[in-house]
Amino acid sequence: MPLYGANSRGYVAGKFMLAVGNNDAGWIHSAEGGHATADVVTSKISADLYQYKNISNVKYEDIAITCGTGMSKFFYDWVWGSFTKKYARQDGAITNCDYDSKAVSELKFFKSLITEFGLPALDAASKDAAKMTIKFAPEYTRQGAASGQLKGAFKKEVQMRWLPANFRLTISGLDNACKRVNKIEAITLKQKTVENPCGELRDYEKEPANVEIPNLVITCAESHADELYRWHEDFVIKGNCGQDKEKGGTLEYLTPDLGTTLFTLTFKGLGIFKCAPEKLEAGSENIRRVKAEMYCEGIEFKYDGKACM
Repeated sequence: MPLYGANSRGYVAGKFMLAVGNNDAGWIHSAEGGHATADVVTSKISADLYQYKNISNVKYEDIAITCGTGMSKFFYDWVWGSFTKKYARQDGAITNCDYDSKAVSELKFFKSLITEFGLPALDAASKDAAKMTIKFAPEYTRQGAASGQLKGAFKKEVQMRWLPANFRLTISGLDNACKRVNKIEAITLKQKTVENPCGELRDYEKEPANVEIPNLVITCAESHADELYRWHEDFVIKGNCGQDKEKGGTLEYLTPDLGTTLFTLTFKGLGIFKCAPEKLEAGSENIRRVKAEMYCEGIEFKYDGKACM
């Protein structure tokens, strides 16, 4: 079989199916990366004044995908396990389908570790669809042709609508401020990996290292920011910043009817380190708002059954 199928018609790259292990993980919005590359080594100028070049070790790009709700339980467990010391190297494939949902080409990846999990920025005025971003690092990949109608357990192509405007934030002791939060910046957890080269192997092995926990950055109306200012004054200015002064909280990502929680983030060890009004502009008709930034020591992720396929 050729690397790429000989198709009598052109096709639109509009459908992508992600498979992880022996499981259909779900339809994804986009995919990039995963291709083989190598550094070019240039030798010193030779006697004939010519510089020879060759390639060094083969490397494989990280794969980045975006998706909405409706992914499989196995997929969510794989992603979140990577940030709770339950690392799992997974094989899988990203299959590109044509206009008839028939497989045309696929990128197979092997022994992949999750390196990044990002949830979108939230904005109460947004009308766009929300998407999460996942990156994973394969030890090696193979690109090739594919054929046949996609079959398997996953058949739902219409995913539950998820908007960045629908959320609920709760932080202990900040009830009034949380009710007036209109924006929350994107939250991205990163799992660093290190390469473990072996002399008899052409491809590098990859091992998980440390996890980076992001800050929580929120914006709320200044008229309801008194609790934030008081906490900032006590925690930062007066120096009462012990663990007993840190707070916990939750962030719920809701369906458009606000009746169902799709995902929940639970924050541990929140400590405020900045609280300041946004840029002032004379004559502006915008509501005056305050941005607060908090460090976070730990995050837990849960998903509702309705967020699964």
